[in-house]
Amino acid sequence: MIHIREIDHLVLRVVNLDKMLHFYCNVLGCTVERRQEAIGLVQLRAGNSLLDLVPVDGKLGSAGGAAPGKEGRNLDHFCFRVEPFDEAAIRSHLQANQVDAGPLASRNGAEGEGPSIYITDPEGTVVELKGPPDGR
Repeated sequence: MIHIREIDHLVLRVVNLDKMLHFYCNVLGCTVERRQEAIGLVQLRAGNSLLDLVPVDGKLGSAGGAAPGKEGRNLDHFCFRVEPFDEAAIRSHLQANQVDAGPLASRNGAEGEGPSIYITDPEGTVVELKGPPDGR
């Protein structure tokens, strides 16, 4: 069994980064936590969670296809913080349910860098299963 504690972060593919930053920071009160210009990622702090903004013309954003709209998606993936994060048990559970899992990788989330696995739901949405930050 997988025990979901909360949503760790959401990733939105955006057309106009400046407008989105204004909306989420100036209107909703988020703050810029981290920028990774090389891959096209701005992470905003949203309470205990993160909201990642990924311009569609950047390295990460272009991997999602067309810009958000009727024919394109703006949600790249969402992440569930899983506790406990027992990789073997998670993989066993997923395999028993015929769900393919990607490789274990260390990725940044709301609590810091830590282990995660990507899976895909039946309609093609990518779901990240994330463990605690390294060293915890």
